[in-house]
Amino acid sequence: MIPRYSRPEMVALWTAPARLRRWRDVELAALEGMVKAGIAPADALASCRARAGDFDDGDAARIDEIERTTRHDVIAFLTFMEERIGPAARWLHFGMTSSDVLDTSLGMILRDAADGLLAGVDRAMAALKTRAFEHRRTVMMGRSHGIHAEPMSFGHKLAIWYDELRRGRERLVRARATIAVGKISGAVGTFAHLPPAVEEHACRVLGLSPAPASSQVIQRDRHAEYFGALALLATSIEKFAVEIRHLQRTEVREVEEPFSAGQKGSSAMPHKRNPILSENLTGLARLMRGYALSALEDVPLWHERDISHSSVERVIGPDATVTLDFMLHRFAGLVEQMRVSPEQMRKNLAALGGVVHSQRVLLELARRGVDRQAAYVIVQRNAMRMYEEGVDFRTALSQDRELGKLMTPEEITACFSLDDHLRNVDAIFERVFGPESRGS
Repeated sequence: MIPRYSRPEMVALWTAPARLRRWRDVELAALEGMVKAGIAPADALASCRARAGDFDDGDAARIDEIERTTRHDVIAFLTFMEERIGPAARWLHFGMTSSDVLDTSLGMILRDAADGLLAGVDRAMAALKTRAFEHRRTVMMGRSHGIHAEPMSFGHKLAIWYDELRRGRERLVRARATIAVGKISGAVGTFAHLPPAVEEHACRVLGLSPAPASSQVIQRDRHAEYFGALALLATSIEKFAVEIRHLQRTEVREVEEPFSAGQKGSSAMPHKRNPILSENLTGLARLMRGYALSALEDVPLWHERDISHSSVERVIGPDATVTLDFMLHRFAGLVEQMRVSPEQMRKNLAALGGVVHSQRVLLELARRGVDRQAAYVIVQRNAMRMYEEGVDFRTALSQDRELGKLMTPEEITACFSLDDHLRNVDAIFERVFGPESRGS
């Protein structure tokens, strides 16, 4: 991913030196397992540990140089290790295949990336919770089909987002467990040259679970689940971003992204304040869904393995995790700083002359014994006067002679109270946030 949409914390997991350190760790953990199983000598392990060293950009460059001849990255790495360690390095990779190293190290990286992403989710959820409590009773217009429906609170909207992110978090936790597996089972997964005990030991040392059964590779349905969980999180963020974009439209102006001192919205129009943060999130979510589709395409490999998945994962591994990490923190910052206009929400609430209270009148008539369809006709014809004649809904109702025989002016006015629409907001908050929400 380009630096514009990257945070260094996540990028650091995917650098060449970081990748090589993982390969080293896998090789040393496997060799340790071989020593415990009586396959390799202890002095070889001691020598490899002492001389394996760390990896920097210079080491990565040397391995790249070797690979230009070998045309095989793991062989280039092992050749470098022989140069660095000496004769004891012959015990590295003993009985192993390249995918033992590649897939196990990839599981480690994706596991650690998930931990970073979970921290981003937690920040976004904390921001939503804070703003939800702040606006628990901030009344706004609820919309369906983009049209005014009935009043709700802005805090209720944010509580819905919080709950959705929580589900995304739970999916990511499950995906982390699914991907945090390793294999040291050899060329077709049969443990022909090393016993399962070596794999079990190496995975334990590396903080992974052994894949119960593998071919030459760990099966890619695991990776598809992981990238699918990432794409779902990104799509939820896009959903929230689209709503913010709608609420920032000039004709609505209920919510606005932060606009900092010195910021410019347009090279031509000095008055512009555009929802660029939300629009970025929408665009990046499209990439995330593409990465998930690519991961699905990686599942059906030929026989025990081909390498059609390899090039894909070299791209989507870093790009998907870095992109979602960026999205989560951008969204969290947006929520933390977004401007909310309760006054504009109230203004928009009144824009249609009170017709948004039509259901309350309809239900009141039903309670009084009026057939529902007959009641619907009475209420709708008065609501339509606002659209067609510009007559305030309450005024239209008060002028309806048929309705006047059924309800007093005071009873009609009572139907325009906002209390009904906020009466259960505390119950909703307790469902979403738990008992702690009661006194807040």
